[in-house]
Formats: sequence, structure tokens, C-alpha cells
Amino acid sequence: MASIFKAYDIRGIYGETLTDDLAFRIGRAFVTFLGCRKVVVGRDMRPHSSPLFDALTNGLTVQGANVVDLGLCSTPMCYFANGSLEADGGIMITASHNPGEWNGFKLCRARAVPISGATGIADIERIVTENAFAPRPAGPGRITAVNMEAAYAAHVRTFAETGRPLRVVADFANAMGVVEHRAITDLVETGPLYDTLDGTFPHHEANPLKTETLDALRARVRAGGADFGIAYDGDADRVGFVDERGEVVPMDMITALIARSMLRKYPGAVIYYDLRSSRAVREIIEENGGKPMMSRVGHAFIKQQMRGSDAVFAGELSGHYYFRDNFFAESSALAVLHVANLLRRSSVPLSEMIRPMRRYFQSGEINSTVADVSAVMKRLETRYPGGRIARLDGLTIEFDDWWFNVRASNTEPLIRLNVEAATREQMERRRDELLEIIRS
Repeated sequence: MASIFKAYDIRGIYGETLTDDLAFRIGRAFVTFLGCRKVVVGRDMRPHSSPLFDALTNGLTVQGANVVDLGLCSTPMCYFANGSLEADGGIMITASHNPGEWNGFKLCRARAVPISGATGIADIERIVTENAFAPRPAGPGRITAVNMEAAYAAHVRTFAETGRPLRVVADFANAMGVVEHRAITDLVETGPLYDTLDGTFPHHEANPLKTETLDALRARVRAGGADFGIAYDGDADRVGFVDERGEVVPMDMITALIARSMLRKYPGAVIYYDLRSSRAVREIIEENGGKPMMSRVGHAFIKQQMRGSDAVFAGELSGHYYFRDNFFAESSALAVLHVANLLRRSSVPLSEMIRPMRRYFQSGEINSTVADVSAVMKRLETRYPGGRIARLDGLTIEFDDWWFNVRASNTEPLIRLNVEAATREQMERRRDELLEIIRS
């Protein structure tokens, strides 16, 4: 049972590690933990999301909470509903980009504040394991269906700008991007790929981080006529981009682009970028009058940092884009809209907007299995004296012309390495040097 209670959500294989009975108990534990009276619940298109909804909401209502049934929705829409309906909590039933046999729950407090392993998931696991539920109230809660699509679309569209018409190819991967994209469907001409909801993912995994899943999107864009292409993940809280030539745009470059757009509306605002991002992102935020701040990896940490600084936007290298305007939570539709806004005002295509941002050479994230993470960290710190050290998340050491970060995995004996340098030769040399130290 413990294996399904993760650092950021609850996730398992339906019928094996995640059952309807367990979902019922998680519903009871959620209300016991939060003491909530009003909970919004959304779900994705997986076949077992419906029975899990029935079981989960039975547990919520048995424990006295009233449920707002959002029906099929994206995770960003669930966050929006949580905040705008002034709920005490929210649950999205989804396993995101995981294969079709998986499912799970993303949990939030009021105003879409995430519940992580350290801030409640471990407590909910304990309540479930120990049967430590609060006494049942005299009467159960009620379930009321509310469709938030129109309200979410109206909210997103307030940020649209006028300009030249745009054509976008959208790969929905048979998942909830179909619903998320409706918020902007009449703002950009859309050529759809795999837009029939199907929780078995018949065409490819709904994960834009895996560039092989973008092959069909890239081919369609290369066929001509599109200004850019987008690919949503399973619950549409992440989105990847390709330019008008069908080339993949690094997700940290999209962070820099959206930062430019946001700073036109919010001059001088605080913007977060995750610590794996190119140094160019920080520079571009500064060049556009913003206040760049580095964030940890992981949505719960980023949202907490954003709230603490009242940041207007944050971008994560995994394709999560967070907006103060969506209760400091993700909105893929808003991310697409901000890129579209920039292109409407520009006379150059997306590839040319990105080209001057590619100032450095990056290794990408490289995983290594290690026996003793702390010993590796000490070796690295000893090996590279004189650099600027940060311990926001793992170990970052910066020099004038290169930097690296190493982080430990939350769940495995792995170290994750990212390296960036001013030249490709230097990046490759430093990468190989670091890997030899890590793996020795």
C-alpha cells in the first residue's frame, strides 16, 4: 500500500495497488485530515476514473463533505475550480502521463495549494493504514455537478491579444488536452492530432518530455502551414512546443518566452525558473526588467516559493508553467496563449525568436545509480573549489563560464546531473569529468 503514496501524489495500477476500496478509504482520510466541507473533484478519461470517482466521493460524502463534481476536466481546470469556487480542497483523478493501467489522485487544500508527501500525503497514508478516520457525521454530504469549462475559458481568454491569425497543430494524445484546449480553440486555428478521448492511449504515451512521442506532431508541422505545434500530457498540466520547422523547443526557452510576455503586463515582477534551466533564462528575465529567482524542482516547492514572493509566473524544465492568475498553479492553455501573443506581435517565426536565446550548451539531465549520495556530493564539492555554491536543491556550483547541478532522486538511489557551459566542447568535457567522479 505504501508504494502508491508518492512525494507529489497518490498513484498506482488500478485493480492491483489502487482499488476502489482503497479510493473510498482515501476519501475518508482526506476529509479526516483537512476537516473540509467542500471538495472539488475532477477526473480524466481513463476507463477506471469513473469507478474511482464513485468510490472516492463515497468516502468523501460518508465523512460529511459536499462534493462538486467537475466531470471530465484537465488538472489546470480542477485547480481553477478549487480557487474560484472557494472550495476547502480539491482532488484530480489522474495518473498524468503514466500508461493506461495506472491511475491516481492529485490532492490540494483550499486555493489549489498542493498537498505533498511532506505536507499531508504521509498523514493520509497513516490514517488509511491505521483506520484512524474521524467519526462519521450524522448525515452524509451531497454531490453536485458543475461544469467549469465556460468559466475557465472566459478566464483564460482575458489574456488574449489581437494580431495576425495563427495556425497551431495540437497533439492531444487522446487525453485531457482536448478539454484544456477548448479554452483557446477559437483564438488560434487548430489542426488536431489524436483528439478522441481514449484512456488506453492507442497512438503514443502522453508525455511530451519523451521526444519520440512528438514524431507525428513534428511531421505534421513540417508539412507546412503551422506557426508552431504543441503536445499536451495526459492530464494537460504540461505542454511541449515545436517551432514552425518541427524542431523541438527546449522547455526552459518557453519559460523565457512566456516571461517576456508576462513582463509586458506585469513590469518588474518576480519570475521563477527551475534550477536546471539555462542561465539564459535568468538573463532574459533581467533584460526584460523582471526579477529572476531560482526555484527547486517539483510543483509543490515551486508553488510555495511563488506564493511567498507573489511571483507572477514560473516555468519548470518538465513543461509545467505556473501562473499567479491561475491560483499559482499550472495552465497549459495560458502558456500556449502567451506564446501566441508574442508571435502575433512579431514579424519573425518562433524559431527566430528562440535562436538568440540559445546562448549556452546543455547536457540535459543524466541519471547515475550511486551507493552513497552524500559521499558523491562531498567529493564534488571538494573537487570544485572556488565556485559559487547553492544548496536550494541538491548541489549547484557556478563558475563564470559553466555550472552544474546534482540532485538526489526522491525515490531511487540516483543522482541527476545537469551541466551547462559557454561552448559545446567545454560542456562535454565537464560532463564527462563529472560523470567519472559521480560513478567512480
